[in-house]
Amino acid sequence: MDFQKINATHLHFFATALPEDRIHQDVEQLIRVASDETENLQFMPELLLQPETTEEVSKILAYCHQQRIPVTPRGAGTGLSGGALPVHGGVCLDMKRMNKIIQIDEANFQVTTEPGVITEELQNAVQEKGLFYPVDPASKGSCFIGGNVAENSGGPRAVKYGVVKDYVLNLEVVLPDGSIMWTGANTLKNATGYNLTQLIVGSEGTLAVITKIVLKLIPLPTHQLLLLAPFKSAQQACQAVNKIMLAGYIPSALEFMERDALSLAIDFMQLTQVLPLEIEAHLLIEVDGSDYDELYKQLEGIMKVLEEFDTDELQVAESAAQKEHLWRLRRVVSEGVKSTSVYKEEDTVVPRAFLPELLAMVKSLGNKYGFRSVCYGHAGDGNLHVNILRGQLSSRQWEQELPLAIRELFEFVHSLGGTISGEHGIGYVQQAYMDIVFSQRQMDLMRAIKAVFDPAGILNPGKIL
Repeated sequence: MDFQKINATHLHFFATALPEDRIHQDVEQLIRVASDETENLQFMPELLLQPETTEEVSKILAYCHQQRIPVTPRGAGTGLSGGALPVHGGVCLDMKRMNKIIQIDEANFQVTTEPGVITEELQNAVQEKGLFYPVDPASKGSCFIGGNVAENSGGPRAVKYGVVKDYVLNLEVVLPDGSIMWTGANTLKNATGYNLTQLIVGSEGTLAVITKIVLKLIPLPTHQLLLLAPFKSAQQACQAVNKIMLAGYIPSALEFMERDALSLAIDFMQLTQVLPLEIEAHLLIEVDGSDYDELYKQLEGIMKVLEEFDTDELQVAESAAQKEHLWRLRRVVSEGVKSTSVYKEEDTVVPRAFLPELLAMVKSLGNKYGFRSVCYGHAGDGNLHVNILRGQLSSRQWEQELPLAIRELFEFVHSLGGTISGEHGIGYVQQAYMDIVFSQRQMDLMRAIKAVFDPAGILNPGKIL
């Protein structure tokens, strides 16, 4: 791509658009935004800009569009597909200063927020009003709501409540030429023209920069019950997931962790807990609602379903502290894996009933190509995170053979009616596999959409397409 390098003339313009303390060229600041949580990749931008208003974003994008300077929007840097990596240098547009919750509309069950608000802080703010924003990625304590919208994030509670797209009503965005617009309406129903809101959701910062978000909220559940179920067979744990759903139960969370996943989480938290040798996997099952007695009946029913399988003692969390402990173990699995080895994380998703076949395929490929995998994820919606550890693999195995294994895995997933990313996005690292799930005609349509929004190709170049 024919992009301009940032020069003194450009710097002079940016100095008129932003105060000096929000323009950074020092190496320390540039290194901070040169990577995210994706593997061990690093790409240095030439300049870091930190806008605080929509108008500032508009000025920056209009100028970069005119001058052909690449712009990479960045949230909290918790992404796992390289979506925020400035692979072509240029400007990193750091959104962390746009961090205000603008309005919580209790009457209409909505919240309007800027993109730099931490997801958990948003959840806590609406919870104080008796309202609930249920989408909770594992990194909810650090990720930004704007990044969640850009990636169409999910999380453990997607099985009952859905993902980000199910809560976004309207977006204020800045197009790559600096134009400012709202994409929809603050209404629960909208059959007016093309759905531009949902086009932006999940577009990974390639079509527009999100500057305001209107989210739908729901009433806050007052009770949660949590069950940890150990299985002596990982295949049976996967099979149990669909059995629970077929029995008519819809848990608010239904998470799968194979033995190594929980073991690495325990090690990362420096706990003395020892897993029984015969246990291969765990399910973490949550039910929530407003009627405690009804929830307990649901949990008893789920436990009855689990009697069909070879499980160890079922553990019901007796206190808020126990619930927090179990959820903490689940949420730090990724950090535990990362602390152990260089790794690649694949975000596969299949129709829920095919989880046993997917897990078996992962292990078969590990045997074939010589890698160790650690699997966990949102089993309730068929989303399995496959962590491939480098361990003792040679450079040839890691760089040349492993992509072949990943392609085999994705082709198998596609054959089951699944796809290659459930919630992490395509970003930078998964582009090579898009041909597995999309035809040339489909890819051409996506490129045409990109060209309409961003004819100069400056916005988050090198991602998805």
